Amino acid sequence: MESTYRYFIFMAYDGAAYHGWQVQPNGISVQECLQQALSTLLRRKVEVVGAGRTDAGVHARMMVAHFDHTELLDCTFMADKLNRLLPPDISVYYLRPVRPDAHARFSATARRYQYFVTTAKSPFNRQYRCRLFQKPDFEAMNRAAETLFEYSDFTSFSKLHTDVKTNNCRIRHAQWTQVDAETWVFTIEADRFLRNMVRAIVGTLLEVGRGKLSIDGFRKVIEQKDRCRAGTSVPGEALFLVGVEYPEDIYI
Repeated sequence: MESTYRYFIFMAYDGAAYHGWQVQPNGISVQECLQQALSTLLRRKVEVVGAGRTDAGVHARMMVAHFDHTELLDCTFMADKLNRLLPPDISVYYLRPVRPDAHARFSATARRYQYFVTTAKSPFNRQYRCRLFQKPDFEAMNRAAETLFEYSDFTSFSKLHTDVKTNNCRIRHAQWTQVDAETWVFTIEADRFLRNMVRAIVGTLLEVGRGKLSIDGFRKVIEQKDRCRAGTSVPGEALFLVGVEYPEDIYI
């Protein structure tokens, strides 16, 4: 029987030109570009599985995907060749061989996202920041964010009609921090995320920051398990997947 070897690809991309990570019938995706590059390089059809599905316009400073091959590969050579084949807005950091049962999505123990907001108009970061026209109360938003640790069911922040079996997640970190005079970033880490979850949480926290929703009101939004009760999802271009963690024993 033929041996197969599994590899993790650690990569980054600017999501502005893509219809998200996942292959779509109606537009170009990051997954499709990576599969085409790998298939060209290995001279056979290659399918990759990502650590998650970023939405249209969302970026990744760190995405992980896996693929299988029937021969041992030179990981440094592969990373270099992939970077030559991939478009300028997708880059590969490195490849690592992993155990055959390691899975980019299901083996991940944590994922971390960052969402950037700014109170200033700038032509240079408009693709990577959400513009706010008044400065919200970030202290109140942080107090509201702390309540996320008390819950596990985040149906209120999930896109409707998805195919997941559970809406339960364990949020480990959720905090707004100041980057510069006009820019703030919301960093959130959990074992897993639901479709649209981070953008819905940020949108609802901004309602707290604008005084439209109290901290108790934010708590009720979570408890009602109803997407219609939460705030509007913020735009995707200011969202970055920045980290995916795995147990060390999956690597060879």
